[in-house]
Amino acid sequence: MTSKDVVVVGGGAAGFFAAINIAEQNPNLKISILERGATGLGKVKVSGGGRCNVTHAEFIPKELTQHYPRGEKELLGPFHQFMTGDTIEWFEKRGVELKIEDDGRMFPVSNSSQTIIDCFLNEVEKHQVEVLYNHSVKSIELQEELFKIESSQGDFLSKKVLIATGSNPKIWSLLEGLGHTISQPVPSLFTFNIKDERIQDIPGVVAQNVEIKVLDTDLWSEGSLLITHWGMSAPSILKLSAFGALELAKRNYKFKIEINFIRHAFEECLEILKTLKQDLAKKTVFKSTQFDLPKRLWHKLVLASNMAIETRWADLNKGQLENLAGHLTQAVFKVDGKSTFKEEFVTAGGVNLKEVNFKTFESKRIKNLYLAGEVINVDAVTGGFNFQNAWTGAYIAAQNISK
Repeated sequence: MTSKDVVVVGGGAAGFFAAINIAEQNPNLKISILERGATGLGKVKVSGGGRCNVTHAEFIPKELTQHYPRGEKELLGPFHQFMTGDTIEWFEKRGVELKIEDDGRMFPVSNSSQTIIDCFLNEVEKHQVEVLYNHSVKSIELQEELFKIESSQGDFLSKKVLIATGSNPKIWSLLEGLGHTISQPVPSLFTFNIKDERIQDIPGVVAQNVEIKVLDTDLWSEGSLLITHWGMSAPSILKLSAFGALELAKRNYKFKIEINFIRHAFEECLEILKTLKQDLAKKTVFKSTQFDLPKRLWHKLVLASNMAIETRWADLNKGQLENLAGHLTQAVFKVDGKSTFKEEFVTAGGVNLKEVNFKTFESKRIKNLYLAGEVINVDAVTGGFNFQNAWTGAYIAAQNISK
């Protein structure tokens, strides 16, 4: 049995970040990270296509919280304590400079997630934090005022424990055994599987500014839309998948969406098309791409509106004009299933938010047990927001653990 002051369960982003900050605040503490895999920081490695999307360039706490379908209210206070600017400063102090991309995502200047991993590994070595790999946690018990943690490689006694395992059903089960309530986990970031003639054979096409609604719900989003081999992706879809995670799971991922490709009302679009019928009379509709739409998408929508490739604007009848306006502003697509968004799988679910003290990230149920990252029922849309939640929770937990 090994005695420790602090055991961090989970060798991911939140776990390493917390352990380093605890060690900096109180160098006298004996700290161990227990990681179930042969290496840690796997999610850091694959994030942002291997570049690591560290955070997002949103510097107002209230605005930042808007990106969290679960946790919006709870994270407002924590973000006033530690948020984007603090994250940037933390990494810069350790020699890692971050850059902002056009969409607000922030990456290391090196464009490599290995930079972040190396930073963490250097810091744990510098501060003598013990990192134990292949230590899968089997049980966590309270013995008087100490935690007994049984792992696949041996047992530990610790005064304080931080759980930073992310979405881990096994750990959630252990936390339930300690008296916590777990919100049922469901996938949060996913793309939509759609088979439809209007998007067939045009993967890679991006419509820049669309509005999407899930029919028979209040769910909607806006942003860019990517047509893929299996259906649709990009921010507009991923936002819907995050904010609609629970509702779409209930529907077994079978539902209908309505897309407005041009952000004009149907009637407004129809009037524009009538004007084009006059102005472009001798030209073919197929070759006269409008509304800044990608050419290949325009072609598909034109053909779906009961027109031939050689149909001229002058020859359009009322029905064809209305059909085209409908496909441009009210196109309904049937979604039949989901696909995981790259390797960045995010889950809605985890420890009930009411059971966490968000001033300290300590459990309200169990003294000296702390929780950070996605083990709590907090998740975000894609763009660096899930990592920012991890940094914030881990930092605040570390401040309190090290006291």
